[in-house]
Amino acid sequence: MNKIIVALILTVGIVTTNCYAQDGFHLGLKAGMNYSNVYDTQGEDFVADAKAGFVAGAFLTIPIGSFIGVQPEVLFSQKGFKGSGTLLGSPYQVTRTTNYIDIPLMLAIKPSSRITLLAGPQFSYLLKQKDEFTNGIFNTFQVQEFENDNIRKNTLGVLGGVDFNFDNIVLGTRLGWDIKNNNGDGTSTTPRYKNKWFQITLGFKI
Repeated sequence: MNKIIVALILTVGIVTTNCYAQDGFHLGLKAGMNYSNVYDTQGEDFVADAKAGFVAGAFLTIPIGSFIGVQPEVLFSQKGFKGSGTLLGSPYQVTRTTNYIDIPLMLAIKPSSRITLLAGPQFSYLLKQKDEFTNGIFNTFQVQEFENDNIRKNTLGVLGGVDFNFDNIVLGTRLGWDIKNNNGDGTSTTPRYKNKWFQITLGFKI
């Protein structure tokens, strides 16, 4: 019995440690959806609902060992939130869309040829923010480039997720959180928050 157990362990180990080596270096393209929201950094009364946004970009799979590698990515990523309230007795809705360039650098562990576990930091650069205000009378749009507001354009976050590999097709899932809030040194009039999001993408490895 002990010999059978040892043989099974060795077999699993050989298969696992060769997964990344066989897969090798790849460049890939991916696109999909973010389902994002925001949360207040100090627990103040800040209520928002999640919204969907577009995400697309490129990634590299770089093996650095038998079953361990790194996976850097460059993504155009839309985040934001939906909210509602009352102003002068009139209900209103607001939708904020924020466009980022996201650059995650993740450690990749591949326990099997079909599954890749990923986790690591992400650098995000804010390109543009659009707010849409709606009430029963009018709709307004505001696009901000942040030239005169102390908004943090450079944000650090963390990611974790799983990729499901089907030959050259990759189904990716991610959960992400900002570490830094959006509010610079706190002098901005924009409400303070951090982004959080769930991401699902479909990719193709070249």
